[in-house]
Amino acid sequence: MALVFAGGIGENASEVRARICEGLGFLGLQLDKKRNRANAPLISTRASRVVVRVIRTDEEIVIAKAVRGLLR
Repeated sequence: MALVFAGGIGENASEVRARICEGLGFLGLQLDKKRNRANAPLISTRASRVVVRVIRTDEEIVIAKAVRGLLR
């Protein structure tokens, strides 16, 4: 199982990620606080049953491609 954070807030707001993950301990999710604060690509602990990743995204290009597809 995996949880992915992306986009501006998902990439840069470690406190938001921590608050979201707090409520997911019942899934076996364990957040590595140090990695989370550093915005590392992998922020779950090795013992976590849920892999938690921070994925860099270029939101502007995603929007531009969607608009281009609609205008075709």
